Amino acid sequence: MTIKTCIFDAYGTLFDVNGAARIAAEEPGNQALAASWPELAEAWRRKQLEYSWIRAVRDLHCDFWQVTEDGLDWALESTGLDKGPDAPAQRRRLLDLYRDLPAYPEVPALLETLKARGIGTAILSNGSPEMLVAAAGSAGIADLLDDLLSVESVGIFKPARPVYDLVCQRFGGTPDSVLFVSSNGWDVTAASSYGFHAAWVNRAGLPPDRLPGDPDVVLSTLAPIAGLEIF
Repeated sequence: MTIKTCIFDAYGTLFDVNGAARIAAEEPGNQALAASWPELAEAWRRKQLEYSWIRAVRDLHCDFWQVTEDGLDWALESTGLDKGPDAPAQRRRLLDLYRDLPAYPEVPALLETLKARGIGTAILSNGSPEMLVAAAGSAGIADLLDDLLSVESVGIFKPARPVYDLVCQRFGGTPDSVLFVSSNGWDVTAASSYGFHAAWVNRAGLPPDRLPGDPDVVLSTLAPIAGLEIF
């Protein structure tokens, strides 16, 4: 089956989730954050994901922005960055930066190539519609995507099956005409088990998750996607 649609996870795949903490740490007056921003970024992302999974299992869905705020608050407390007179302003700054995360450098060129070939492209994300519009706009890639698909339309976070249903509902065809791309191993295994072709962008060189569903290909960046033989 020829690939007709290429679907991307957003956070960690197209957008650098470490960008908010890294950029804030480089700003004047943030010495404490400069010394611990990698730890903060890792804890923030980990709790953001954990809270989304737990809410899905417990049927306690909420906007992903709430999960993002809750994850940040936990991370700030765990790193001791929740104290001091500047802590509230720093928290606001980190959240503002998260709305406008930078895209990875190879993203625009890849999307332009896929668009030129007539491949449908979209984001499929836990992010709320407002978050995705803001991120795609600030990264300058909104015009290169055919749609921004959010879990808010089904009211449950990934990796619930109804989330992946959104792709063929929007673009038609069958799952085997879709390439799903994510930096999250758990997301890739779920998409593969669903029936999508799956590419794992393993930027950190992590071992594979011990879950059903294997990626078709493992990459270190998004750049080689357009050259894959499955297109």
